[in-house]
Amino acid sequence: MNSVHRSVLLNEAIEGLNLKDRATLVDGTFGGGGHSLEICKKYPGVKIIALDQDQGAFQKARSKFENVDCEISFVNENFRNIDEVLKEKGIGSVDGIIFDLGLSSDQLSPPAGGSGRGFSFLKDEPLLMTMKDKGNNLPSPEDLTAMDIVNTWEEENLVKIFIGYGEEKFAKRIARAIVEGRERKKIETTFELVEIIRNAVPGVYRMGGKRSRLHFATRVFQALRIAVNDELGALEEGLKKGFEALGERGRIATITFHSLEDRIVKRFYKAKEKEGRARLVNKKVILATDEEIINNPRSRSGKLRILEKIK
Repeated sequence: MNSVHRSVLLNEAIEGLNLKDRATLVDGTFGGGGHSLEICKKYPGVKIIALDQDQGAFQKARSKFENVDCEISFVNENFRNIDEVLKEKGIGSVDGIIFDLGLSSDQLSPPAGGSGRGFSFLKDEPLLMTMKDKGNNLPSPEDLTAMDIVNTWEEENLVKIFIGYGEEKFAKRIARAIVEGRERKKIETTFELVEIIRNAVPGVYRMGGKRSRLHFATRVFQALRIAVNDELGALEEGLKKGFEALGERGRIATITFHSLEDRIVKRFYKAKEKEGRARLVNKKVILATDEEIINNPRSRSGKLRILEKIK
């Protein structure tokens, strides 16, 4: 099946990278291939190393690159290992790196109707939430899953991730309800977890309130996904290794979708600027235009920051 994902801040990110023909780029979060495809069209002869933990992403997008003038290699790997990938390919430095940290539409709701891994609280699926996929939708025995977390972690640890990774104000009530629920029956699906959350939070919270567009399960699902995939740790590692892989005047463009990610990126960029090793290309964060938000509502929370390496 083909990708249905629509890249956020597409033109802004590509313009901000300031690439040249035959440049070398790492697309650290290939997803539906939107950014890579537009870069191929705009910069003839560009060389792209496309990374993604989900092997299915490459299969869905491969046909898009058959008639464009670029050299693209697909690597089924987490971008936190960007240094190992480049070393294996014999690449000393790159001209640009892009990290689009949003969950792909293909993972949330592909054409078949669901990811099969429990990313969306609107689909009844096994409670896995593993980004890594070798093509069979099943985690390896050693992989941590959301099902493992909700059924085995201590209540206090559930509270910590719901607050720390989800900024969930009813974390204690939800964690207590999960512990009580799993004593009656193992929690195995997204809908089972959603029902527990529904019964744990106040009625006004379930309705979203006047100022909130969020579903009442959003923050818990976000927290579990981040914990399962160590997303914040991967981001910190990927930024550090990515920056070192940049050549002089090379740029990193990072698109974040929640405050935890954006805080990490902002701090890293400012630290490199303070060290005198980089400059901020955009002093203010770049947001989606009103037109893009209308055409792609998921772009509403996207934030783009771009850093240029000086030395």
